[in-house]
Amino acid sequence: MHQVSKEQLDGLRSFDSATVFNAIAELTPSPKAGGGRWVPENYTSGTMRCMMPDFGCQVGFAVTTEVTTNDPDSTSVPWDSYYEVLEKAAKPIIAVMKDVDTRSGRGATFGDNMAAAHKALGVAGAVVHGTIRDLKGIREIGLPMWSHGLVPGHGVFNLVRINGPVVVSELLVQPGDLLVADQDGVTKVPEGYDVAEILEHCRKIRAYEQGLQAATRVPGFTAAKWKEARKKSYA
Repeated sequence: MHQVSKEQLDGLRSFDSATVFNAIAELTPSPKAGGGRWVPENYTSGTMRCMMPDFGCQVGFAVTTEVTTNDPDSTSVPWDSYYEVLEKAAKPIIAVMKDVDTRSGRGATFGDNMAAAHKALGVAGAVVHGTIRDLKGIREIGLPMWSHGLVPGHGVFNLVRINGPVVVSELLVQPGDLLVADQDGVTKVPEGYDVAEILEHCRKIRAYEQGLQAATRVPGFTAAKWKEARKKSYA
């Protein structure tokens, strides 16, 4: 798990998942001999939807689970065991829950009662590879959610595994991973990256992009001026 200060967590939260991704991409060496640009895929695919974009960016350490929502004969781990894990986990938490049912997403994986317990136990947001319900109630509780969509009902809801690796929307998440989630999706800060260095790159990227966009608002903007603006380095 990353050793991250509260100030660094707040710093990550002040950016967006795309800027954090850009910073990590800039800091990622090529795995190929001879170099060349290589861009990591440490982010969720377009199947993951931010259900409450107005809640802004959330940052936390992953606690992962696998569940089934309709298969009655799946393995069943006591749910109380999971809530005890949340209670003891490093804060803030991003709960990452994957529906591994034979019909993933047919029944809801998360509702407002679960949201109330999660928020009270230090969860800053929940990422669900599956569907959720009770969106109005979850919003009132104040727990930001990411999911594949909404359904009104649930089936036999079994907890299968706690704190194992899961793949959610094409992103591999390990327990304890540092996640940054907002309206664009979820970006993972891979192990071995210095959060202070990421934040420094985020600041430079933001300043660079603000300069680029400011150039387009100057009267008489041309393609040549766009080319000149892009030459300015934020490094």
